[in-house]
Amino acid sequence: MSSPDPQHDPSAAGPDDRIDLIVLFGGQSAEHDVSCTTAAHVLRAADPSKYRITPIGIGRDGTWSLATGAQHALAAGPDALPGHLDPAGSPVSATDVVSRASAGGSGSRTVVMPLLHGPMGEDGTVQGLLELAGVPYVGSGVLGSSLSMDKAMAKQVLTANGVAQARSRSFREHEITPSFPQQLVDELGLPLFVKPANMGSSVGVSKAKTVEAVRDAIDLALSYDEWVVVEEAITGREIEVAVLGNLEPRASVPGEIVPGAEFYDYADKYLDDGSQAVIPARLSPEATAEVQALAVRIFHVLRCEGMARVDFFFEDGPGGRGFLCNEVNTIPGFTPISMYPKLWIASGLSYAELIDELVRLALERQTRRRRNTAR
Repeated sequence: MSSPDPQHDPSAAGPDDRIDLIVLFGGQSAEHDVSCTTAAHVLRAADPSKYRITPIGIGRDGTWSLATGAQHALAAGPDALPGHLDPAGSPVSATDVVSRASAGGSGSRTVVMPLLHGPMGEDGTVQGLLELAGVPYVGSGVLGSSLSMDKAMAKQVLTANGVAQARSRSFREHEITPSFPQQLVDELGLPLFVKPANMGSSVGVSKAKTVEAVRDAIDLALSYDEWVVVEEAITGREIEVAVLGNLEPRASVPGEIVPGAEFYDYADKYLDDGSQAVIPARLSPEATAEVQALAVRIFHVLRCEGMARVDFFFEDGPGGRGFLCNEVNTIPGFTPISMYPKLWIASGLSYAELIDELVRLALERQTRRRRNTAR
């Protein structure tokens, strides 16, 4: 990875030269609560000597607010912050927030950090708003965000680039006939995993063991999205790799998730803490290098930037297919039990240093893109 630009390196900021960091959290998706928890820990870890932080909450109804409770707690010190931020506060418009962020023009040292998991935040919508305003922001751009969010489209792009994955089918509601669940079972076997195409954190995901359960799981997935992905169940280890960077991304040490439930579901990820994270994963040096290189390749193929967590299944042993890409998360969780920060901490980058690097990458990308559009 290239050396930091001192003009854009948060670690080089003096007491009167802090970066304005606007943290967006909450949102309209079913992952609203996860976002509120993620934001609390990011605010607690961000160095106040480097950042002037403005927390902007987005309610489930789409209302934007200056999160006054979070702002007051932050002023009292990081230890005063709750574990879950309330997005409510003084109403503001998205236009006002973006206008403030872009007011500094080309010399602006304002960065937006979207911590909005799922649709209407991780899918390119907010990223498009910030692109139009010319505001630097953390994470992938419009295309990388939307491609990675939509599991159906991501699978198509990865397949076209020769990336191995579980066998699957993607479809919309109007394609379903009474015999369709049986057709899926005939094609992919049982059990099956049924997922909304545009959702994360295992929201709306079911493991179906009968044809009738497949039918019910499809109905559940359709309550979250109009596109559904059905995948064969993989008997293999769950390996995750964190990727960080823009043009020259690097991969963390891989980690392994040992689920506490039948599969790594929402409760296991965020509520029960029943899963076990093995970091680094018990892989051979050759397998470690292979999965790190594959994670970086997938990051490039899906046009990701800034950060992403790339998840794999690993079928080892005789007859195994090796590493199969499961999915890519461009705004991975930052809660205390989330893998993305854990993987970087194990790779030698602290939580606070990770935030610094993400902000630096946002400013670096903005400078690069401005050169391409200033004609």
